[in-house]
Amino acid sequence: MADGIYVGMAAAAARAEQLDSIADNLANIETPGFKASHPAFESFLPRGASATSDKVATAVVGTGADMARGTVVTTENPLDVIPQDDAFLTVRTSAGPAYTRNGRLTINPDGFVISGGRLVLGASGNPIQVPPGAQPLVTEHGSVMVEGVEIDRLAMSTIQGNVAHVGPSLYGAGPGGAVVPAPDMGVRVGQLEMGNSTALDATVQMIGAQRQFETAMQAIQTYRRLDDRALEVGKSR
Repeated sequence: MADGIYVGMAAAAARAEQLDSIADNLANIETPGFKASHPAFESFLPRGASATSDKVATAVVGTGADMARGTVVTTENPLDVIPQDDAFLTVRTSAGPAYTRNGRLTINPDGFVISGGRLVLGASGNPIQVPPGAQPLVTEHGSVMVEGVEIDRLAMSTIQGNVAHVGPSLYGAGPGGAVVPAPDMGVRVGQLEMGNSTALDATVQMIGAQRQFETAMQAIQTYRRLDDRALEVGKSR
């Protein structure tokens, strides 16, 4: 019965990972630029099983980002932007550039433009910094203006192919994907794109995944009882 226990454990582990992903989607419904993640499953035969075995295990082999548009909220804030079409803003991280659709831009005490606490990079390749006390504006072309003078432009990019989560509301090219500069892309000013997961969808998915997790745990308990029964029968002979 060990194969049956292994199959149940693999299923439970896969559903636990799915539940973590759904919980993250639910928690980030109101996070600007957040894209829901969905795990991909793969079935396989346990090690040593024959090709005709009826015990097929399941595992999560990857997690992809759902790039559907999120809810648009109008704020009228001149530093709130939505990248045009499928474009991303570029931010600096400790691991290098990353890409985000979190267009809630603010100015830190040093005068740098930030998104989600990270420095926003300009078309120049450098972090965008405004003079002390200045009130910058962002145009629909992505230009950062101070008193009518462009100090830089938002560095815009698209991700072709597979898109992968690399951090909170941060994305990069997944296997087979590529980041492509998009200098002609602009932004919508005075609006924010919120997370693209809904509470209803996430709740329904969570209920389904929880039921499947419980089914896997029940299967494990059933196989354990069968193992115990087989041992008792063996001892009685």
